[in-house]
Amino acid sequence: MSGATASKRVLKTTVAAAAAGVVVLAPLSPHAESQARTGDPVEIRVGVNPVFTKVEFAGVVGARARVRQEGRMVVVRIGTTAAPDVSRLRVDPPKGVEKIETRSTPGGTELVLTLAEGAAASTGSADGAVWLNLYAPGPRADGSRPSPVPAGGVVPVAAEIKDEATSLTFRWAAPVGAAVFRRGEAVWVVFDAAARMNMPKGVQAGAAAKARWAAGPDFTAIRIPAAEGQAVSARADGAAWVVTLGGMAPSVSGVDIERDDTAQTALTARMAGATRTVWLTDPMVGDRFAAVTALAPGKGLRTGRRTVDLNLLPTAHGLAVETPTDDLTVKAEGDVVVLSRPRGLSLSPPTVGLEAAAHADTAPKAAPRPALILADWGGSEEGGFIARRAQLQEAAERESMRAVEDPRAPIEARLALARFLVGNGLGYEAIGVLNALVKQTPAMEGVAEVRGLRGAARASIGRLEEAEADFSSSALAGDPSTRVWQGYIAAQRGDWTTARQGFAAGAGVVDGFSPEWRARFGAAHALAAVETGDLNAARELLAYVFSQPGVSAPDQLAARLVQAKLFELEQTPDRALALYKAVARAPLDGVSTPARLGVVRLEMAKGTLKPDQAAAQLEALKWRWRGDMTELSVIRTLGELYLSQGRYREALTTLKAAGRKIMTLPGGDKLQADLDGAFRALFLDGAADGLQPVQALALFFDFRELTPVGADGDEMVRRLARRLIDVDLLDQAAELLKYQAENRLDGVARAQVSTNLATVYLMNRQPEQALQAIWSSRTTLLPTAMNAERRALEARALMELGRYDHALEVLGKDASPAARDVRAEILWKQQQWGAAAALYEQQLGNRYRDTVIPLTADEESRLIRAGVGYSLARDSASLNRLSRNYSGFADGARASGAIRIALAGLDGADGSGRPQDFAALSAGADTYAGWIAQTKAQFRERTTPQKTGGDRPAPARPQAAAAA
Repeated sequence: MSGATASKRVLKTTVAAAAAGVVVLAPLSPHAESQARTGDPVEIRVGVNPVFTKVEFAGVVGARARVRQEGRMVVVRIGTTAAPDVSRLRVDPPKGVEKIETRSTPGGTELVLTLAEGAAASTGSADGAVWLNLYAPGPRADGSRPSPVPAGGVVPVAAEIKDEATSLTFRWAAPVGAAVFRRGEAVWVVFDAAARMNMPKGVQAGAAAKARWAAGPDFTAIRIPAAEGQAVSARADGAAWVVTLGGMAPSVSGVDIERDDTAQTALTARMAGATRTVWLTDPMVGDRFAAVTALAPGKGLRTGRRTVDLNLLPTAHGLAVETPTDDLTVKAEGDVVVLSRPRGLSLSPPTVGLEAAAHADTAPKAAPRPALILADWGGSEEGGFIARRAQLQEAAERESMRAVEDPRAPIEARLALARFLVGNGLGYEAIGVLNALVKQTPAMEGVAEVRGLRGAARASIGRLEEAEADFSSSALAGDPSTRVWQGYIAAQRGDWTTARQGFAAGAGVVDGFSPEWRARFGAAHALAAVETGDLNAARELLAYVFSQPGVSAPDQLAARLVQAKLFELEQTPDRALALYKAVARAPLDGVSTPARLGVVRLEMAKGTLKPDQAAAQLEALKWRWRGDMTELSVIRTLGELYLSQGRYREALTTLKAAGRKIMTLPGGDKLQADLDGAFRALFLDGAADGLQPVQALALFFDFRELTPVGADGDEMVRRLARRLIDVDLLDQAAELLKYQAENRLDGVARAQVSTNLATVYLMNRQPEQALQAIWSSRTTLLPTAMNAERRALEARALMELGRYDHALEVLGKDASPAARDVRAEILWKQQQWGAAAALYEQQLGNRYRDTVIPLTADEESRLIRAGVGYSLARDSASLNRLSRNYSGFADGARASGAIRIALAGLDGADGSGRPQDFAALSAGADTYAGWIAQTKAQFRERTTPQKTGGDRPAPARPQAAAAA
């Protein structure tokens, strides 16, 4: 709590400052000061005042953050792949923010803040930091400016002529964004609000007498004819803007143009207070151009810039863009204006303007393609590797020191060092050199060779995501050497189709790589061909690999592993097994692990390796190599083996233990399918029926998140509950059904499972919980049969609680068999003997006509209670009828003596019958036990597996599970 309180004291403001939209920075609290001294690349500072919360992003990287808003999401893009520390934001989120999360993007990290409904945000940059103001829901929560349009919708414009200069004052009611610039023989003034202009006329207007204005939906534009060379300036005077034609134009600044090669090549203009992009059509020329308005104080672009795609005009205030294209986008995002095209802008390479390098001729030269690795880069010449590295590193250090003072310093020495390191397989060191180059000169990130070298270094050490970000740069678009690397990355991830496409697109430049990389690319391409079934191509590619000179032993072993897989597909298992065993002896886990997997697979197929031995070997392999397609194959093979042995817990544990990285690999969805299929086979297809009910329950609860949503999941729960009920594990059955009802279902499905739950509670003599299950799942539009079942269960629970009248009220006129059972029980407990006996006899129906089949236990109980009830009610006629119809069943009955006594009545036999004896006799005829037996039978009928070919086909089960 103390940290949160301190952070909220970082920024304070007076009421007057808040009303004026001004933030007054108070001294940082001790905690904030300690953060500011850390010197981290990204520093996040938080301050709170009564109006809003301010979040600042500072530091070398944080100060270059870019902010955009997508609906209720505010996205802060930070140019570092290391996620910033946002723990304090998450622990004590700003008011108006519902959720804070980070996500990785190519070349950076995005901080996503989800705003609450009605909340809003504004952004900008100041004092070397990017700021974000977050407004909680409430009056003016969006931080929007008050309407600048005066009452009546007309803006008065006053003209003043002095010293051959004409000043026009546009008197808005509140601050408004503006853009002022010259275009040809006219000066344009653009405001970001729509209003009518009351322009001065005649001599009073001076140079602006011929001005024309037009208002759009959210802007107003004024075109003022002006002689060529006439100066123009703009300044703010409170809420008014003063535009001056003629005189001496002051020097302008405040708009900085930078190149952005993060994704597609673009230009960014840093202009504080940018508000809106307005597209206009010049009525005199007919072409289209854009004006970007900005709030005061004045800021403009002193010197224009021209590229193939656009022309940035000099401005007195704001930004103006001409373009010959029809797909240029000009987007104002806070204090940054982004100019881009769908495929990036066509800009000169960032190295244009750098001085030519003067370095030794022995330094590694640039390759003809930006992502090639040449064979001579790794040469050491005289003096050996250490001396050559020291020589190149010394030259790179001198060049880097010069670049601190001179932005036109060359980069060739640093690139030469990077080429040498990449050529010698020192990927980590090469990445460090290139990252330092980009950090010192950010524009170098748009140099094709820098991105190509860094991507190659990252791919060589397994940083595939970072490498892919480099190779996706627009600077490398269309480069065939880049396509080779993209194919290699896809092969490492198991995306075989994409890998083959990449290798095919770069086939013409593969021979330009060093022999070592030609062998690696060839082996990866051959593996992709094997996995896609193109065996002829795989043979040719392997021959190409084996023909390369000086290939290292690890690369040869990798190619032999692919060859063993080829033999396996060619139905020559003996050759494949021999080659697998040879590779498996290598002391390199990267190739020996998949080779051992091949040995296990083939020896099991031949029958020379027992399943338990194979499982032990696969368990060892599972921990030997992690994180790629090899681990995925080991886990799937081991899971299938455990299923085939009936070791269901081990199978599910193995399949579930795969990490998130494995699941994202191509083929990871098959692993999830194996897991789901195994769970279905266990609890839907009956594979778990051989387990003890308690074991099955424990297995289900340990992996219950795999329960499918819908009818199949409900069926699984019902079947497992039925098994528990059969062995009277009612508490466990209730727990299972309760979890399903409360966590996974709603609507009719929840009502059905809750009905089953209430039944179990009643079987376990827990009527209060049964009522809670019924009442908590009430809903409309339930099927008629389900409503009748729930009504009978509710009445039975009320009866068990002694609330007989309430129970009868619930039953109403329901004449279903279940309702008649409960009604008879209630009448019996109320000692309404005659009415209860009549219902018991009614439940027996015409059973007396079938004397061949003995009475069931439930029927015997009803018969005894009917006889006893008629006797206690002194209804001789009904008792005689009952005795006449059912006396023949007494001899073969389970309780023959009790039936004879009940049918004889109080006055029968020897006349010694007493009411208390009949009460004891009826107590022995427990209809509750009969109801339980009947309910168990109903559960069994509902959960009987259906045969294939019926209304619902039997679910498919994995092959391994079927074998079990």
